[in-house]
Amino acid sequence: MRKFYGKRQLLALGLLASLSGAAAAQQRTPASAPPVFSPNANTGWVGIGIGAFIPVPGSPQPIGQDPAHRYISNDEAGVTGEQPSQRVSDIGNPNLKPWAKEVMKKENDKVLAGKFAYTARSACQAAGVPGFDVLLGGALYILQSPSKVTMIFSGNGETRHIPLNVAHSANPKSSWYGESVGHYEGDTLVVDTIGLNDKTFIDNYRTPHTDKLHVTERWRMIEGGKKLEILIGVDDPGTFNEPFKVLRQYDRVNRPLREDACSDNNINNPFGIDYGTPVAAKPDF
Repeated sequence: MRKFYGKRQLLALGLLASLSGAAAAQQRTPASAPPVFSPNANTGWVGIGIGAFIPVPGSPQPIGQDPAHRYISNDEAGVTGEQPSQRVSDIGNPNLKPWAKEVMKKENDKVLAGKFAYTARSACQAAGVPGFDVLLGGALYILQSPSKVTMIFSGNGETRHIPLNVAHSANPKSSWYGESVGHYEGDTLVVDTIGLNDKTFIDNYRTPHTDKLHVTERWRMIEGGKKLEILIGVDDPGTFNEPFKVLRQYDRVNRPLREDACSDNNINNPFGIDYGTPVAAKPDF
């Protein structure tokens, strides 16, 4: 027997079918995919500026150049014809503990006396975290898989390995790059790093830190993928009076990843500058 429906019943059935279809479509729609930072082998990222962190409003300021000693980069010198200068850190920053100021003053005195200002890139040494984020003289390449993110800085082959969706070890062994774990939050890669040794610097101003350093990074693309930005949180109660946040940005470039033999280049540098580059006492082959 054929069944007849009134107008209200037909409308209700139509609405139910529509909702059912929408629910089914929602179930078929995959979760938002994570950002793809380097979609091909030629996609790299070059740090913007002179390798200094960008302050975040409302946060304690990062270490910068001593206002009494102007910093002139090689790029600026090439345009203006002025003599390039070196980084002299502002130890008047109120967020620094006294011991850190003393260490940095000694480094400043060396630079003002004519010594070369140490940077991890120039010395071909591991930069640690967040020092990795301000390496200069190369490009950053990011490899992504469902279980791991690998970051390679071409300048001297510095590499970070970041497993995804795992917890930190109970007692991670202290190391140059510590223990980083990551996960995605929408369009952002969130990286949490602990277990860092105290042999690296926070920045290119030679700001020291203790092995209690805890760093969080939020990596995301901005301006339609033309730039990469990191919001970095630094917490080290042994060195700083308060935790602080900074920004670092990169420009997208199209260039292949090439090997740069950092140590070999520095040993044969034409200026005779001692960069503190580690040299093997004997060959290992």
